[in-house]
Amino acid sequence: MAALGWLTHRRRSATARSVLAGEASAEAARKSSQESARVRPDEPVFPVIGDDRAAAFFDLDNTVMQGAALFHFGRGLYKRKFFDTRDLARFAWQQAWFRLAGVEDPEHMQDARDSALSIVKGHRVAELRAIGEEIYDEYMAERIWPGTRALAQAHLDAGQRVWLVTAAPVEIAQVIARRLGLTGALGTVAESVDGVYTGKLVGEPLHGPAKAEAVRALSAAEGLDLSRCAAYSDSHNDIPMLSLVGHPYAINPDAKLRRHAREQDWRLRDYRTGRKAAKVGIPAAAGVGAVAGGTAAAIALSRRRR
Repeated sequence: MAALGWLTHRRRSATARSVLAGEASAEAARKSSQESARVRPDEPVFPVIGDDRAAAFFDLDNTVMQGAALFHFGRGLYKRKFFDTRDLARFAWQQAWFRLAGVEDPEHMQDARDSALSIVKGHRVAELRAIGEEIYDEYMAERIWPGTRALAQAHLDAGQRVWLVTAAPVEIAQVIARRLGLTGALGTVAESVDGVYTGKLVGEPLHGPAKAEAVRALSAAEGLDLSRCAAYSDSHNDIPMLSLVGHPYAINPDAKLRRHAREQDWRLRDYRTGRKAAKVGIPAAAGVGAVAGGTAAAIALSRRRR
């Protein structure tokens, strides 16, 4: 859970830390589970029923769920008095940025990571898992995109495994996956000793190239054929993961991913309403309400360093 601070600026190519983070996430996932659609009349039915060497990999934030899981989780931690409100003004606009712009700011995410590490250090893994269950019901369940949920269910109905792949803490990702009836989740792995968080990560946040390494490691361990697998994401940061599979989908894509998907002839789906197709935002009329609603979530990313 020290992995709450996920996103930092990364090179596109995998590094040793990316590989370590990916492999650690894949192992944790295995243990826990042992704009608009393009119509192609001549395309075979997909997913293929009964293909047990195929699976689907779904990004979480703005792909499966509106907004960032980290912010929603932080809102729950704030409610439970894990930290105070003295940094409210500084961090409220970070959530507003994500909600309005729909893009991931590396500096914001680095700050979130550092703060989260200090917040959860010394807490028991079991405690944060239990809190995660409560927070899912309080803030996350109503934010699942029905369209993306239907895509995941189609893979499940075809007899395929479905995994979340997210920079969010693996424990929270596992809660969400289980509540949605998915196979499991790949997420950022925080170091713990004797069930207590140390305040360090295993490798790095599961972001960008690390996601691709996690999918690669899990696929090898599970005997999957990546050319028969599908991946879904809203972010250009996930192009490495999307490029691994034979069936990449851009879901609610940001501008860079939309452009890349069109160039590569990838399929696109957009489930956002009242929004410009090229922007992951919220309607202007709802902007003020979104900022206000996101304030408590945003401040969950930090407490004053002492």
